[in-house]
Amino acid sequence: MNQRDHQLKKIRPDYMTTTINDVMSNEERFQNLVLRPIIKFQNDLIINVFKNYVGKHKNVFYDLSVERRLDYISNTIHKDMKFRNSIKGMLIGLFTIEEYEVYIQNSSALNKRMMNIVKERLINNIQALTSTNKLTAV
Repeated sequence: MNQRDHQLKKIRPDYMTTTINDVMSNEERFQNLVLRPIIKFQNDLIINVFKNYVGKHKNVFYDLSVERRLDYISNTIHKDMKFRNSIKGMLIGLFTIEEYEVYIQNSSALNKRMMNIVKERLINNIQALTSTNKLTAV
């Protein structure tokens, strides 16, 4: 393992919500061993990137009901390709070379898992996305 790979793994938080076992699919194993720790590590950045996105879209998010905010988050994650690619870049940039090689073998399925976890993180942090926390878009 090279120096970069070692440092990347060292900064990741421990994040084991499930037991890793032989019955898991490769995608689920990758999700639990790689994606979840990286997304947890990037959580604050992801929240601030979303706040900036909302600011660039005239802060309409803050005028929505809670149910509509959840829809807004989901639509942003699943339909705005520029936003999706930005988030993917923030996460893929923290892969080791070996992890990247695994990722490119099944990027479509792993991207779905990645975006679903990011969406859940934003939904779980909806309190951090209240109007008192508005950011002016840069």
